[in-house]
Amino acid sequence: MSTIAGKTPNDCEPPNTMRFSRRTDWNTEENTLARAYRLRREAGLTTADLTASNPTRCGFTYPTSLLDALTDLRSLDYDPQPRGLLDARKAVCGYYATHGVTLDPSQIVLTTSTSEAYSFLFRLLCDTGSEILVLQPGYPLFDFLAALDDVHLKAAPLLYDHGWQIDAEGIRRAISPRTRAIVVVHPNNPTGHFTKSWEVEALAGLCREFHLSLIVDEVFLDYAIIETLGAPRPDFATWDSTSLVKPSRPASFAAGLENVPVFVVSGLSKIAGLPQMKAAWIVTTGQDRSAAIDRLEVIADTFLSMNAPVQWALPGWLACAPAIQEQIRQRVAANLSALDRELAALPEVERLALEGGWYAVLRVPALEPDEQTVRALLERGVWVHPGYFFGLPQSGWLVVSLLAPELEFSHGVAALISYFRTHQRSNSEES
Repeated sequence: MSTIAGKTPNDCEPPNTMRFSRRTDWNTEENTLARAYRLRREAGLTTADLTASNPTRCGFTYPTSLLDALTDLRSLDYDPQPRGLLDARKAVCGYYATHGVTLDPSQIVLTTSTSEAYSFLFRLLCDTGSEILVLQPGYPLFDFLAALDDVHLKAAPLLYDHGWQIDAEGIRRAISPRTRAIVVVHPNNPTGHFTKSWEVEALAGLCREFHLSLIVDEVFLDYAIIETLGAPRPDFATWDSTSLVKPSRPASFAAGLENVPVFVVSGLSKIAGLPQMKAAWIVTTGQDRSAAIDRLEVIADTFLSMNAPVQWALPGWLACAPAIQEQIRQRVAANLSALDRELAALPEVERLALEGGWYAVLRVPALEPDEQTVRALLERGVWVHPGYFFGLPQSGWLVVSLLAPELEFSHGVAALISYFRTHQRSNSEES
């Protein structure tokens, strides 16, 4: 009988065993929180979902004619354009014109999602083992994208002191010879932090000093929040290569920064409240943008993932975006106001300052791991995110969405308040 390295065939792996790449060696088992939530739903128990992120399931009104755009007969002609159809890219330029930024369609590459846009940019800028700096707290999407593209992530801190702010020196310390880019989410998810003028200058200086690119995610750009507790308006700022000017609304990085390669990603998911339509884009700025676009075109041409009906429909959907944005802003404002009213009588829980987006970060008594707190809240009929999901510490932080229908949100907040009042009383009696 033949042997391999002293083993008989029966000792070897079965010949049909599939071998997977290390980059997909994830733990795919359902975690305990997700399992508890699923079981509660399957049992038919009412739960106020304060993690809602899908506008299409939050009771907003969309035009009944919205899907008519998908019947455009031009979609029957297959005309593969790696950067995306010109009419669609012109529509994206029109969106940025409403933000005071003039773009040329040649600066834009369409993608099916911001996730795909990130992946294209990681492939454009990074070799295997290169590093990308990501500000924390932040949405935990990048871990999977980086692993799939053989890129390493390194966290750089957002600090909180009467508001969130970038730690420029923390970013400097995190930069290494392998660093290729800094990722900024403007405004950040979930903290709602908009990048201020001084932070823009600091980021630009670091990029110039270390020859880095800046990747900016602006999916929540249209959702600025004016605080309901009398706080001053955030120091929003716009910028160009020569000056800093303060306008009445947050500015887009698509305006560019002097001598810094800037790539802005955004899409319909948040801008038009249409995550199911799978349309996003990359805006390129900087002195080497032509070379960057040429390379991005090859990457996009390799996949040709954009479909024609969505591209032809994109101009109409962007035209409808302001109406859905206004509904979302009104919902967020109403829920934020309701949250603040309830928390005013509960000093043990602090809602941190926010400037944009549709999430709120709560600082809660760090008496137990947040996972245990979330489980206890779920048993009371409210579903929230533990802070560690976004890179916050394991104890003392919760994140709630402000997107849920107002009645559902009110019930959820009432359950949350009741829990902390009862829990705080119990701990006081024990001590």
